[in-house]
Amino acid sequence: MRISEMNWMDVEARVAEDDRCILPIGSTEQHAQLSLSVDSILAERVSVEAAEPLNVPVFPVMPFGLAPYFAGYPGTITLRVETYAAVIRDVIASLDRSGFRRILIVNGHGGNQPAGAVASELMIDSPHLSIKFHNWWNGPKTWAKVQSVDPSGSHANWMENYPWTRLVHAPAPRPATPKPAPDMVATKAAEPGLARELLGDGAFGGDYQKDDDVMLDIWNTGVAEVRDALEGPWPTRS
Repeated sequence: MRISEMNWMDVEARVAEDDRCILPIGSTEQHAQLSLSVDSILAERVSVEAAEPLNVPVFPVMPFGLAPYFAGYPGTITLRVETYAAVIRDVIASLDRSGFRRILIVNGHGGNQPAGAVASELMIDSPHLSIKFHNWWNGPKTWAKVQSVDPSGSHANWMENYPWTRLVHAPAPRPATPKPAPDMVATKAAEPGLARELLGDGAFGGDYQKDDDVMLDIWNTGVAEVRDALEGPWPTRS
C-alpha cells in the first residue's frame, strides 16, 4: 500500500485501525553498470511487496543518503551526517503526528547506519514510539542465502543486479569475467578521487550477474524477512 496511492483521509482511517508504517531509505550513488538508484529501488520495492498483504502503508523512499566515499563519481549525491540525521528526525516526527506509532525503517544502503542510532534516540525521547531499523539485504536469512550463492556478494556486483536495477533501455556493457577484489582497506581510507582510481567502475569485485532464478530466491527471502519484521514483536514502553 503506497502512500502515493492514498489521500489524507485514507491515512487517517488506516492509522485508526493499524499504527504501523514503513519508511524505506536508500541512496543515489554509483553502482558500476547498474542504476544510480539501486539502493532506493530495492528498499522501496522490498517494502511494498512485504507490506502488500498486510495493508501497511509504505512511504516514498528517501533517495539521498550518506555516500561521501563515492563523491568522485558523477551522479552520486551525499548528505552531511548532521543533515541526514535532521531529515530522519523530521520525517519520523511527521509520521508520529499522523498517528503512526510503529515505524519500520527499511534500509537499502550500508552508509545509512546512523539512521538506526537516530531511531534509538527518538525512542528515548518519545517512549510511545516503537521504531525498527532493518537492513533488508543482510537480515540473517537473506544474508545466509547470499553467502550460500557466492561469498563475494557486495556493492554493485551480482548481489544488487536484479532485472529492476539494470538499465534496460540503455544497458551499459557488463564485463563477462569476474572483477578482482579491490583493496578495500585502502579504498575506505582514500579521498573520493583516489577511491575512484582504486575502484575503477565502482563494483567491489566478483561476478557482475547471476541467473535471475537465483536472484529471485534471494529476493523472496528478503521480502519475507521484511514482512516478519512488520508482524512483530513490537516492544513498547507505554
